[in-house]
Amino acid sequence: MQYPNSISKLIESFSKLPGIGPKTAERLSFYVANKMNEDDVLGFAKGLVNVKRELTTCPVCGHITDQTPCYICTDGGRDRSILTVVEDAKDVIALEKMKEYKGLYHVLNGVISPINGIGPNDINIKALIERLKDEEIKEVIIATNPTVEGESTSMYIAKLLKDTDIKMSRIARGLPVGAGLEYADEVTLLKALEGRSEIK
Repeated sequence: MQYPNSISKLIESFSKLPGIGPKTAERLSFYVANKMNEDDVLGFAKGLVNVKRELTTCPVCGHITDQTPCYICTDGGRDRSILTVVEDAKDVIALEKMKEYKGLYHVLNGVISPINGIGPNDINIKALIERLKDEEIKEVIIATNPTVEGESTSMYIAKLLKDTDIKMSRIARGLPVGAGLEYADEVTLLKALEGRSEIK
C-alpha cells in the first residue's frame, strides 16, 4: 500500500533509530499522525532540534553537556584523585544515578574494535593520556563493558599506564542482585567466581 508522502518520510525517519524496525516505525508514525495533538508534536520536534543544537561534548571529559566544561568537571566537590573511564555518556548517567561515586569521568565515546576498523586513535584515548599527566589523578577505574571490545580497550589503557604511579582498577563483574544462577551465562558466572570475596 502506498502511504501519503509525509507518513512515508516519518516512517523512514523512525526506522533510523536503533531498535526500531519497520513495524514499530509504522506504528509510531501513525500514533503521531492520529493520536498526538499539534502542540505535543511541535514540542517533540523542538526537543529533537534542541538536542542537536544545544548539546556538545565536554572538552575535558568527553561527556555530553550544554555548558563547557560540563557540570561534573566544574563541580568543586568532586574527588579529583579518581577518574572513571567509561564507553559513552549513558554510562556516566548510570553511575551518577547511584549517587555514591564522587570522582571524575572520562568518556571514550567508543571502544577499540579492529573488526569494525576502530583503533585507539578513533576514540577519546589521546585526551585521556593528556589528563593523566595531571598530578591530582591517583587512580583510574576502567568501567568499559564486559565485551570483547570493552576488555580489549581496558587492556590497551592498562598497558599505556603500566609504567606510571597511577593505580589501575577494573569494576567488578558478576551476578546482579536478585538474579538466579540458572539465568546467568557462563562468562558472568566465571567473573562472579573470580571476584568472590571472603565472608567475615
